[in-house]
Amino acid sequence: MVTSFFLMSIKPSTGSLKTGQKLAEYIRPAVVRIVNYAVVSWQYNGYNADINDFLKQLNYQSVIGGSGSGAIISSNGYIVTNAHVVEISKMEKGDVATEAMHQLAEQIAKTYNYDYNAVVNYLAKYNLYTDVQMVTKVILPGGDILDGEIKAYGAPVNQGKDVAVLKIEGKNFPTLTLGNSDNIQNQENIWVSGYPAAADSDLLSPDSSLISTTNSGQITTASKNTKQGSPVIQLNAAATHGNSGGPVVNEKGEIVGLLTFRGDTVNGQEVQGFNFAVPVNTVKEFVNDAGAKNTKSDTDTLYKEGLQLYWGGYYKNALEKFEAVQRIYPNHSEIKQYITNAEKKVDDSKILWSDYRTLFYIVDGVSGLLVILLLVFTFAFRPKQQTLTVAANPAPAPVPPAPTPQSTPDSILADLNKDGKIDVQELLKALQEQQKDKKDEDE
Repeated sequence: MVTSFFLMSIKPSTGSLKTGQKLAEYIRPAVVRIVNYAVVSWQYNGYNADINDFLKQLNYQSVIGGSGSGAIISSNGYIVTNAHVVEISKMEKGDVATEAMHQLAEQIAKTYNYDYNAVVNYLAKYNLYTDVQMVTKVILPGGDILDGEIKAYGAPVNQGKDVAVLKIEGKNFPTLTLGNSDNIQNQENIWVSGYPAAADSDLLSPDSSLISTTNSGQITTASKNTKQGSPVIQLNAAATHGNSGGPVVNEKGEIVGLLTFRGDTVNGQEVQGFNFAVPVNTVKEFVNDAGAKNTKSDTDTLYKEGLQLYWGGYYKNALEKFEAVQRIYPNHSEIKQYITNAEKKVDDSKILWSDYRTLFYIVDGVSGLLVILLLVFTFAFRPKQQTLTVAANPAPAPVPPAPTPQSTPDSILADLNKDGKIDVQELLKALQEQQKDKKDEDE
């Protein structure tokens, strides 16, 4: 029985894996890329052939916008990111068209060596926008591209709290847990995850753009504020454009902040180690405004259980968990590779004794019953012990009964003087009469 309990109590160990290695695998499926842009359609009425040719190559359209990062926080598709990542969608169409025109003027001036200000004035007069279409797309690590709807919005970092909450349609999404930024400490270990533009090299395959980057660091200051009074956290983990809105997680894998902006450049160059994040407790304000709930999914539970088993060498059991993940969320970014790896190693899998719990209970129950039967047999059929006879002590002689006191004859108690009372004198007189009668009998 002791052996059974010992074997069933053995739990998978992650061995020599470091915290950062485990966290990277845990959080990667829930970190997304967000693309927010506007398509501006132009009507050109000018006479400059170069500008007309340039616009014609663009099909008389230009695109303005950018990309950032975010994290899924609910199984039904709520995502947290920065407000400035989706700022285009909150702007007025006229303002978007103006920014697009300035961007177009810069491109034309550079291409034809024109004066930038002259091109701006020319386009303002002869190139009018006819339509502005705003688009927000969420690119999942598994490759799916879904429409994102803004459910809550703060303001860009130079205007307020740089937080936005988006919603995508679906279920069983991988998620991350929101922590508590009130508990963070200086020099606490953290990890920043996202899609930095610097990692989008032309030398990489298209699939590589779906893989997020996770950098480690520490919190260097936990209590700074922007000019508008919004709290921010300073950290030294490397980050750059494209990381905006990406989660900052602690050793438990909980989000403690969202990366929002970097420190000032020095001589026109970015200086790493001076980045800032919106505290997660500020993020929670907008999560509540959006009506979202920070809920885990079965996908999270099965995936993490599978990783624990896989890292512990229980490949057969891990394979079952990974296949369960694939059934409920087929486009999980990591699951296909883990299934392939587990299948290759399944013959070397350790035995997870807790799977045989029922068998152990049966064996232990039968063993216990046999022990009880053996004890009963031993006591029921043991030889009788010889009994020694000891002579009994003689019974004590019977005690003779106490003599019964003689009763006084009724005649003695007669009322001799006929006064209705029996007094002492009459009693003495009666005794004398009795003695006289006895004397006469003796004679």
